[in-house]
Amino acid sequence: MRRWSELEVTTAYALLALRAEVFVVEQACAYLDLDGKDLHADALHVFAVCDHEGGARIGAYLRVVPPTVSFTEPSLGRVVTAPDARGSGLGHELVRRGIEALLQRWPGSAIRIGAQAHLERYYAAHGFVVDSEPYLEDGIPHIEMLRAAP
Repeated sequence: MRRWSELEVTTAYALLALRAEVFVVEQACAYLDLDGKDLHADALHVFAVCDHEGGARIGAYLRVVPPTVSFTEPSLGRVVTAPDARGSGLGHELVRRGIEALLQRWPGSAIRIGAQAHLERYYAAHGFVVDSEPYLEDGIPHIEMLRAAP
């Protein structure tokens, strides 16, 4: 878990490459991933490194975003698991760690996310409930989900 300025160049590159691999290429969605939120002084980048074909690779990643940057509440965003790491539980572990990190920085906060609609059950497993009507973002159905303050 690090701020953007604390990432090694090769790690930052690997994080952006994974996001592009899944969000742009796999999902066939042309959108501007670099939205400036990565650089926010209070944003945290949480990621897991795993073995891949004899080397290390980013297996899962998410970004912890402070309050008022994406939503009134602090949020998790850009949650992604590498295709070859799906089904391993790595993504769920990373979401748990992201929630823990967020609550350490903003104790007692609710957490709001903008989730791809087909992942509703995935996030519900972490205590999130649907809190909006479905909407399109970059051509993909999304919903806002809220995890109540502890």
